[in-house]
Amino acid sequence: MGRIRHWSGSSSALVQHEETAIISALPPSLVNHGYENTHKLIVNCLPLNEGERRAFAKAARDVPQEFVGDEAHRGDMVWSAAVPEELRSRATAVIGNFPVSQASQYTRLEWLQTFSAGVDAYICPGVLPRGTMVTNASGAYGQSVSEHMFATMWALMKNLNRYASNQRDHQWQDEGPVLSPEGGIALIIGVGDIGSHFAQLAQSVGMRTFGVRRHADVPAKGIEKMYGFERLETLLPLADVVAMAVPRSPQTHHLLNADRLGRLKSTAIVINAGRGDAIDPEALADALHNGRLHGAGLDVTEPEPLPAESPLWDEPHCLITPHVAGGNHLEKTSEHIIRIALTNVSRYAKQQELLNLVRY
Repeated sequence: MGRIRHWSGSSSALVQHEETAIISALPPSLVNHGYENTHKLIVNCLPLNEGERRAFAKAARDVPQEFVGDEAHRGDMVWSAAVPEELRSRATAVIGNFPVSQASQYTRLEWLQTFSAGVDAYICPGVLPRGTMVTNASGAYGQSVSEHMFATMWALMKNLNRYASNQRDHQWQDEGPVLSPEGGIALIIGVGDIGSHFAQLAQSVGMRTFGVRRHADVPAKGIEKMYGFERLETLLPLADVVAMAVPRSPQTHHLLNADRLGRLKSTAIVINAGRGDAIDPEALADALHNGRLHGAGLDVTEPEPLPAESPLWDEPHCLITPHVAGGNHLEKTSEHIIRIALTNVSRYAKQQELLNLVRY
């Protein structure tokens, strides 16, 4: 699909039912006021249908907008952001995760809205023009990632990953004792949108839920008790499941190291769908190999992709998926990403504070 340029001032008569529904979700204050910003240019890489494009054009008011996404890629696991070279030096705003290697070409960039929750590569010093606002899609992935984590938990509890290997090898073999979540304790480390969603799923099957986050005084749905990171050592021995969804930071690097992994029960399960470097991979491989853990489920690893020589590949108690938990296969995830971007386009057009603004 070719690029389509929209000037929002001429599109209002074309708005159909679909875009009306999207716009109606916005606060009235974001729809009724605006001003001309024709010196700006938004390059929109979302894989939108025609109704959604008209909704974005309306939200942008007088800000010119180039639509370069293709609706045919709506169901792709990861959305690409292929910005034509001639637009990169003109863009003041981009919706999409353009390659970091091209960042120096966006000399006029004021605002980047990513499809992803993570923005680590973009906020490193010197990557984007000084003062560039970066907003992410935090809040869009809670359901998809937590459901993936929950499925991983069940598979490890019932040894399903090992039975899948036996099936491949045509082996009829009992893989031994299994676990049940009922009455157990789920320790959720990193209680944002994903952690809260996982906690609610865990509660639905009879688990108690303890949360660990930087601000222990901030409650979250699904969490029975909240604690600060200073309590982590005392909480780990209680956990039957450790579910990790922490952002990358110096404080979370190898948060689960050999010492902390050693505090867990031998029947415990560790699941990580946040950042791969939150777990020391060598310490984890050692704990699994020596039977000090029942299992580990990893959707993220250190590094990525996980090297072929990593012992974790051959560990029968480890279930690895290639960073797909937050893929856009789930339509609800796509809708959340689009809604966040739509709201921020309206705010950008009126110079209002943006949602999901990353402080760096």
